[in-house]
Amino acid sequence: MKRIVKYVLLVIVLCYTLLPIYWIAITSFKSPIEYITSTPTLVPKKLTLSHYHEVIAEQHFARYLINTVTIAACTIALSLFVAFPASYALARYRFPHKFDYLFLVWILLVKMVPPIALAITLYQMLRSAGLINTRLGMIIVYQIYTLPYCIWMLLGFIRDIPIELEEAAAIDGASPLRILRSIVLPLVGPGLVATAIFSLIIAWNEFIYALLFLRTPDAFTLPIHIANYITEYETLWGPLMSTGLLASFPVLILSGFLQKRLTRGFTMALK
Repeated sequence: MKRIVKYVLLVIVLCYTLLPIYWIAITSFKSPIEYITSTPTLVPKKLTLSHYHEVIAEQHFARYLINTVTIAACTIALSLFVAFPASYALARYRFPHKFDYLFLVWILLVKMVPPIALAITLYQMLRSAGLINTRLGMIIVYQIYTLPYCIWMLLGFIRDIPIELEEAAAIDGASPLRILRSIVLPLVGPGLVATAIFSLIIAWNEFIYALLFLRTPDAFTLPIHIANYITEYETLWGPLMSTGLLASFPVLILSGFLQKRLTRGFTMALK
């Protein structure tokens, strides 16, 4: 009986979780007369691919996808490149006057500040550097989201690595750089993958700074493009749902692919 109750509850939770995704999917295949009706249907009476044709062929979906992929990938690469040595230094070394603790508190406060509070300062900095409406400008700006998160997350993974491994390598004559590259980096690999996945979700869905600092449609990312379907006079539900569904596929596929590597990496680390 307990097992039956458990599975029934799991099915209820699963249905509740998947219902919005299912609703997005079926709406993307409905004709306008179906999704604007006052009596919505759970199963489309007639399937149509016109919304997907409009989004892909007429609305230049590939251009916005390339912009988003480029910005998100470079943002993650830069964040991990900076966060990994920073987290290692904070985990293994002690700084005078508890500077390491103050630094961690400071980056945590930066993460907690509402993004809109930094918008004016960031806009002035990007404008003076000529980086408004550029991918490089967005990559730098997105570090406000991803870099503090990466430092804090990698810090926990590095602290879990036994320091005796590094001490043994140092006794054998390995340099600090060799220890970092040959011992710490492989062991913290699963942590890097997990951090990359969550940072990807953050950068992929970012909306406020993209709205403020990107001016021309050629530079828009997917969240800005999706928001354009919500107009002053109407909401284009068909193209909106189609674009939203297409925009979620790359993250879902990549997360599923990396999840296998993440589990395998944790197993190897435990061994």
